Amino acid sequence: MNPCPLTISIVTPSYNQAPFLEDAVRSVLTQDDGNLEYVIIDGGSSDGSPDIIRRYQDRLAYWVSEPDKGQYDAINKGFARTTGEIMAWLNSDDKFTPWSFSIVRDIFLRYPEVEWISTLQPLSWNDRGQAVAVSFTGGFNRGSFLRGGNCPSKGSYGRRWIQQESTFWRRSLWERAGGRIETSLGLASDFELWARFYTHADLYGVLAPLGGFRAHGNQKSVLQAEQYLAEAEQVLRQYGGKPCGGIEALVRGMLWKVARHGALLPIPDMMLAASHRVKLTFPTNVITWDGVSEWRIISGFVI
Repeated sequence: MNPCPLTISIVTPSYNQAPFLEDAVRSVLTQDDGNLEYVIIDGGSSDGSPDIIRRYQDRLAYWVSEPDKGQYDAINKGFARTTGEIMAWLNSDDKFTPWSFSIVRDIFLRYPEVEWISTLQPLSWNDRGQAVAVSFTGGFNRGSFLRGGNCPSKGSYGRRWIQQESTFWRRSLWERAGGRIETSLGLASDFELWARFYTHADLYGVLAPLGGFRAHGNQKSVLQAEQYLAEAEQVLRQYGGKPCGGIEALVRGMLWKVARHGALLPIPDMMLAASHRVKLTFPTNVITWDGVSEWRIISGFVI
């Protein structure tokens, strides 16, 4: 294991989210991480957000409050100010779990072949910041992704989005994938980034909650859900996939409901190989704590 700690670079884009901004900032800074680079890009808020940011400015690598071209432009501006080996962004109304950075760093130090990770157990926060739900999404695989497994559109079998608040990656992957968030999309630029990452590296699931989405009803992803789904489907087609529908979606959806609880259990190799060969299931890599002393990679499957 590399004895040198990796620097984690976090960017928070923000615009008029004062009721939630401080919770987001504190979820980053209260981890007391000595190798953290935190950048906040505020879009010129008029609701007191800059005053909140100033209270923490001595612990920030950079911050600014000025008009920008939207959330994804702000994220690009923020990442351009960072240098850390591990990257992620946190929207100003969401939160990380208190242990996320230590887990993320442990995994990236132990497994140099792992280039991006996301939780299998995404959290949901309510408007008060309380954790109110956690679900099991199953593992990740590019083949499943291209069939719509992470794009739960109407009529598809999609299980759950890849939770942006719980996704971390190496800078080397970011640079190979173009070093930018796509700003031509209005909403689903995170989904487009995952599709682009998938052309370079496998996504590893982590069996620990790393972050959560705060549901307060005023997010673009909630208010404009249909537009987000339309953009995500457009992205899938751009990268050679599409959400499956009809009989295939029905079969995959029913199979996942039945098989999901065994997705990480030992299954005879011949059975799995046959299922993978006809692309009914897809292999996944999951990082889990061994219960004693270390994180280890196990195999699973996803529909």
